Amino acid sequence: MISVGIDVAKGKSTVCILKPYGEIVSKPFDISHVEKDLGELAAMLLRFDDEVKVVMEATGIYPKKLMQL
Repeated sequence: MISVGIDVAKGKSTVCILKPYGEIVSKPFDISHVEKDLGELAAMLLRFDDEVKVVMEATGIYPKKLMQL
């Protein structure tokens, strides 16, 4: 299983991707809440040949765009 942690903020989010036991797939990186960046993140996650679980904090309205992926 691939674990995706997203720290959601107003204009951008920080994403970290891990395999089981903390093996780093991708070091933390920032994405803006614009269609291009969100589409690239979705495409990246769809390329994994494993189950993907996404966890993000509930920060008011900010995660709404990410939840639409």
